[in-house]
Amino acid sequence: MIDLIKELTESYGPSGREEEVQKVVLKYLEGHIDGYKFDPVGNSLVWKKGRDDKEVLLDAHIDEIGLVVTNIDDKGFLRVEPVGGVSPYHYVGQRVKFPKATGVVYYEGETPEEQKKNLSNLTFDNLFVDIGAGDRSEAESLVSIGTFGVYDSYFYKNGNYLTSKSMDDRIGCAVLVEVFRNLKDPRHTVIGSFSVQEEIGLVGAFVSAYSFSPQICVAVDVTDSADHPKGLKRHAMALGKGPAIKIKDKMSISHRKVVELLEQAAQKANVPYQKEVLTFGGTNAAALQRTKEGIPSATLSIPTRYVHSPSETVSLNDVEGAVKLLVSFVDLELEL
Repeated sequence: MIDLIKELTESYGPSGREEEVQKVVLKYLEGHIDGYKFDPVGNSLVWKKGRDDKEVLLDAHIDEIGLVVTNIDDKGFLRVEPVGGVSPYHYVGQRVKFPKATGVVYYEGETPEEQKKNLSNLTFDNLFVDIGAGDRSEAESLVSIGTFGVYDSYFYKNGNYLTSKSMDDRIGCAVLVEVFRNLKDPRHTVIGSFSVQEEIGLVGAFVSAYSFSPQICVAVDVTDSADHPKGLKRHAMALGKGPAIKIKDKMSISHRKVVELLEQAAQKANVPYQKEVLTFGGTNAAALQRTKEGIPSATLSIPTRYVHSPSETVSLNDVEGAVKLLVSFVDLELEL
């Protein structure tokens, strides 16, 4: 599973440009699914047929946060706009990777006082990207207005902790892949939705379930972990205590019965789990529960430190627990 996570997280795949990651997913799923297709907005939809006529949809978004080039000045420096919920502070001094170039992000300031002022109240208006170009013409041979970039960050394993860019939500994608690789003769048809453009407004998830008729949906995504110094005191989530069954976030309340089924699956599989109330944000469950006439939905979360930074960190135990929990979940009787 480590090789899968490394390849997924190190792949280039900002919102709207997810093709490289889709190829990785399908490579690891070869021989473990009965079919796949791409819908018109670009979601990768896979399935494994079950013994009965019921369907369960598992979702993980395949895109990552990033930057997009908005302007190129005469000296070849780039101006950028965030793609998704990105803090400018996470980019200062970091490298960013474009398809044909790599650059360094820094902030303006013609005097030490101006630099200090800009850094204390940093916005994307103060940031620029240096891709090593001598002028506009050279820069335009490498990037253009509308080119997307992502953190140039690599995967590493630190004991039981895994760190990389784009754990949000490639770790959810890895969980889904491993679930399908562990399905032998599923009770229900299991659908995997590797959805696009979640980071800019749950775009893919709003349409992914229309190709099927699932009775239940579960989004797999990251959540905050408050177990580091001065973590958010109203959050209980922590690394290493198991995947988190979401009760509520700012965009949705998980369906009570789906929560109960997830808890039942965890107990059946002997997987420790946490309960999660997130005081901000949301997941694709908010879109899935609004699909068609409404689909009972919930979220299973992987607690993650430093979300939307170049070094998002998860516990391998929580990831493996999520796989076991979901393999157990899709084999339960779907009584709602």
